[in-house]
Amino acid sequence: MNKISIYVQEAYEELLHKVSWPSWEELQQTTILVLVALILVTFVIFGMDFVSDLVLNLIYKLSGK
Repeated sequence: MNKISIYVQEAYEELLHKVSWPSWEELQQTTILVLVALILVTFVIFGMDFVSDLVLNLIYKLSGK
């Protein structure tokens, strides 16, 4: 049990003193950047899905199924 408490104490000290946390402005900027990237990737995947649906429907119509 002593090893666990030492581990928790050392982890706490490391998080408190050695980790460089982003500022509030940096956190907001990176969050906005991630959201914009997510929206762009979503539109790209939607476009690929839409185009593949059109192509497959065309192939099915041409094959008579």
